[in-house]
Amino acid sequence: MSVRWGLVGASTIAREWVVPAIRTAGGSVESVMSTNAERGRTFAEAQRIPRSTTSLDAILADGNIDAVYVSTTNELHKPQVLAAAAAGKHVLCEKPLALTLPDAREMVAACRAAGVVMGTNHHLRNAATHRAMQELIAAGRIGRPLFARVFHAVCLPEHLQGWRLTAPSAGGGVIMDITVHDADTLRFVFGDEAENVTAMTQCAGMG
Repeated sequence: MSVRWGLVGASTIAREWVVPAIRTAGGSVESVMSTNAERGRTFAEAQRIPRSTTSLDAILADGNIDAVYVSTTNELHKPQVLAAAAAGKHVLCEKPLALTLPDAREMVAACRAAGVVMGTNHHLRNAATHRAMQELIAAGRIGRPLFARVFHAVCLPEHLQGWRLTAPSAGGGVIMDITVHDADTLRFVFGDEAENVTAMTQCAGMG
């Protein structure tokens, strides 16, 4: 089945990764929503998307759209996913799914009640190294792991910093943006939930 998608957010990750992935899988991108009309039009033209809009309602009311990909700023994920579920659209939402655990559970429950599929874009589960680790651990090749330690260093290019570092309403900066990947990858690799977590952060320049 060819899935017809609407993009909620004219984001870099949508442009560089998700739009090509949708098309590779045989799907199509029918429309993109951006609160900035010019950004939306430019995005749609560059990505060969038929329509752009500034209205979430227009995306959700579009009968030519089966599913939406939500890649807006973090604080918008919950209301947009709830609206998509109410409109009967399947959802792929960027991480972090929500800013709080109760909000995330409400989103999952709403999609389940609406009978729509909901996924979170934790793509690191698909890395060959992580899948190999998961298979070795599941097969008992290294015994029973009791703890794991993750080092995750990243330097975002300037054009990706912006709200991730400067908008308190979007959550916890690098913690919400990066650490959620670490937590999800460990859950996948071990096939289990963490019982205790200790974290340490450091902020340093490249020079």
